[in-house]
Amino acid sequence: MAETHPPGFRVEPQIEETLEKPVKEDHRSVSSLVEKILPECPRADGLLQSEAFA
Repeated sequence: MAETHPPGFRVEPQIEETLEKPVKEDHRSVSSLVEKILPECPRADGLLQSEAFA
């Protein structure tokens, strides 16, 4: 498995509240959810190849 690095960033309360539901539904941490969804934006814009973060 590739080594990972913990990101440090702040989010507005509304963003944190928005993440609560999918975090609970997927039984994962906020960090894990962000790691899962973060590549979707650049991939949708064509900046990442699909298999880059498979």
